[in-house]
Parts: sequence; structure tokens; C-alpha cells
Amino acid sequence: MKLLDDVKYDANGLIPAIAQDDVTGDILMMAWMNRESLEETVKTNRAVYFSRSRGKLWRKGEESGNIQEVRSLHIDCDADVILLRVHQIGSAACHTGHRTCFFREMTDGGNDYKEKNDIIFDPKEVYKK
Repeated sequence: MKLLDDVKYDANGLIPAIAQDDVTGDILMMAWMNRESLEETVKTNRAVYFSRSRGKLWRKGEESGNIQEVRSLHIDCDADVILLRVHQIGSAACHTGHRTCFFREMTDGGNDYKEKNDIIFDPKEVYKK
């Protein structure tokens, strides 16, 4: 696959990937991909990331059911960032239960932030490990 050869992975073999809601344009999350996760994403049209903390592939929604169907995939001008335009199945993209991982907004010139109260699920109930 030409895509797999053209993207610029970092020294750890990873590339940042941004998931964006295809309908609303909301940025849902940022995660990492390696060659294997990118290849599986392209083949299945479902978002697959590389979990640095677990050291393995992470098929989005495998535990929570909050799957991301990939509508289109884009590479930035430097070929070092992936943008996934996705259909979010399940209302929350963030493991904290929020719709998006970007639920904190800077306030007071950067001295504080406010959080959106858009929690959709209780992570303790979903991730019962």
C-alpha cells in the first residue's frame, strides 16, 4: 500500500492520528498509529490505533462499543499526521465518558480551564477491569 510507505513514522514507528466527526466536524480524539494499525484501519474502515501504554493494537470500541467507522482518511502536507473522518458509533469517543477527549477549555488567559459536562457514560461501569 503506497499510503503505508509514504507516511513518516517517528523514531518509535508511530504517527499521530486525529479522529474527527465526519458530520459535525468536532475533533473527537488523538491517538497513535503504527504501520500495522494503519493497514488494518484502511482494510476494515474501522479505526485501529496503537496503544503505547499496552504496547499493542487497540481496536477502538473493543471494550466500550464506541466504534469509529472511517469515512475518509487524510494525510497532512508533511505526511506526518493522519486525519480520520469518522462516524462515531456510540456517543462517546473518550475513555473518560465524554463525547470528545477535548472537553477542557482554557479560561482566564491560561490560568484555569472549564470542563464541559457532557459525560455520556460512567467509565467505571464500562471498563470493569
